[in-house]
Amino acid sequence: MKKQLFILLIQILFVPIIYAQQHNTIKNILNSIQDSTSKSVLANPSTFRYQIIYTQINRDKNGVPHFTNYELNADSNQYFNPASMVKMPLAFLSLEKLNELNKPGVNKNTTIQFDSNYQRQVAMYKDASAPNEKPTLAHLIKRAFLISENDPYNRMYQFMGQGEINKKLHQKGYSTARITRQFMGYTEEQNRHTNGIRFIDEKGNNIYTEAPKYNTDSFYFGPTVLIGNAHWNSNDEVVNAPFNFTKHNNISLEDMRKMLQAVVFPASVEKQNRFNLKEEDRLFLLQYLSQYPSETNYPKYDTTHFYDSYVKFFFQDSTHRMPNGVRVFNKVGWAYGFLTDVSYVLDTKNNIDYMLAATVYVNSDGVVNDSKYDEATVGFPFLKQIGTAFYNYELQRKRKYQPKLKNQVVQYEKRDPLDYRPSIKEVDN
Repeated sequence: MKKQLFILLIQILFVPIIYAQQHNTIKNILNSIQDSTSKSVLANPSTFRYQIIYTQINRDKNGVPHFTNYELNADSNQYFNPASMVKMPLAFLSLEKLNELNKPGVNKNTTIQFDSNYQRQVAMYKDASAPNEKPTLAHLIKRAFLISENDPYNRMYQFMGQGEINKKLHQKGYSTARITRQFMGYTEEQNRHTNGIRFIDEKGNNIYTEAPKYNTDSFYFGPTVLIGNAHWNSNDEVVNAPFNFTKHNNISLEDMRKMLQAVVFPASVEKQNRFNLKEEDRLFLLQYLSQYPSETNYPKYDTTHFYDSYVKFFFQDSTHRMPNGVRVFNKVGWAYGFLTDVSYVLDTKNNIDYMLAATVYVNSDGVVNDSKYDEATVGFPFLKQIGTAFYNYELQRKRKYQPKLKNQVVQYEKRDPLDYRPSIKEVDN
């Protein structure tokens, strides 16, 4: 009994030491930031609601990577709106579902069509940005990752079904995940209904069909989440009360970070946390998590607006260029004044790699849903500043075993210089 009490006492004393070390490691890295705006954000965590998780990767003598997380203000109970971050798990789940369906002729490159079967649902039979205008899950995932388009998310949500999305993520141990909304302005009841889908062959024949789905599962939304001091409602009226996020989508920063790790380094996480993917599909995901719009033929995005660092918040600056040798495998989200980036950074020129996840809230007027946020003046510069701080730290950090890193993606696309189609200048994202 005395021995058990002694062990328990040691554990209780040791935990604060670990957290203090984590806190100090990140604090020391962030102390290199001289930008006054970013220093003001860091000094006011309750106002800016920021959370940071830095994952150090060290390899042993056999080259096996080991991961150590350092956290600052990371709290699964502090709500932030994940916005477009939810596109990442839906892409993973969609390819997993295809793999588990195991239907002949049905894969990510098979034409998929969406019917309209319930109030306000929108059918989809063509995709103007795709080769031959044929929608496929592969093309939807490209659009969701390359510049974070919204409709692909809705289509993956419809393919999966509301109930299956949440059931699958919870089974995998991502307990904070609650994905209940499409980006369509639907009611709770409308979001429970999802479209019928059909996979068709080159001749237009149905080869696999799923009927419309309706989710009967209940959701636990937890404590009420009220943010801001006023908001605009769906009738374009100002309401002098906080905005209620209680029933909005939710995933903790740590769960999103682990999801990304589960795809980049599947063997490094518990089997429960992994996604059941074919290796070719996993590499496909890695390609479009890190490929640039300027390299992509379909969709053909206007690279003046959709520049290489457009959805690489930790590297986004006025040059719009990425450092030589660096690839960032990531997903970002921005809405309601919340900015989030979850990244795996690989630098094959300097042989460093690490993970960095962060979220920040920038809404100085306190009015939610008015489309007036401090993204350009505070949010984006802050994420770039912390991104630079951790990148520079990694450049000088000593490692016991110096790795020789290479990209799992063997080859990226190249934009065809003779392609004179009009480029896409405007999207909903």
